[in-house]
Amino acid sequence: MRTHQIPPPEAAVASAQPAQHRPSRLQSLLDRVPPVVWPVSLGALGLAGAALLHVVDPNEPGNYPTCPWLLLTGTFCPGCGSMRAVALTTRLDILGAVGMNPLLFVLAPYLLLVYALWFADTLRPRRRPRRLAPTWFVWGLLTVIMAHWILRNLPWFSFLAPGTPLFPGW
Repeated sequence: MRTHQIPPPEAAVASAQPAQHRPSRLQSLLDRVPPVVWPVSLGALGLAGAALLHVVDPNEPGNYPTCPWLLLTGTFCPGCGSMRAVALTTRLDILGAVGMNPLLFVLAPYLLLVYALWFADTLRPRRRPRRLAPTWFVWGLLTVIMAHWILRNLPWFSFLAPGTPLFPGW
């Protein structure tokens, strides 16, 4: 008669654990990159994009693709007019830029603050990760973006549509 041996519990646990995998080559390369490279690269990319928008006018047809949302639905998305707003900002026409996308200028201080905190944290890392925004702020931000999206497509709020001057007399 054959008896079956039951393996000890330690052996069962060890065999149930997944095998340790070596980090991929790409991951090992990314681990060697200093953390400050990421915000500096994003900032350089943003400045290059702003310079391109300054040189190549987005108001001329054929220079840039049409907004996919506008093309498919015929309505404005929350970001419609942002390229023209950045182009006008590089030309120091702030009122014209606000007329293209007012939401961009409402969110600009928050975006600049988050970018500055990210950059500072890469220069001097914190012991605990920073909590950028409380939950109520994130929900409020989402509500503002959705309200802007809906209202700018209604006839009563046409002043929020891209290209409509907020102050017609100016």
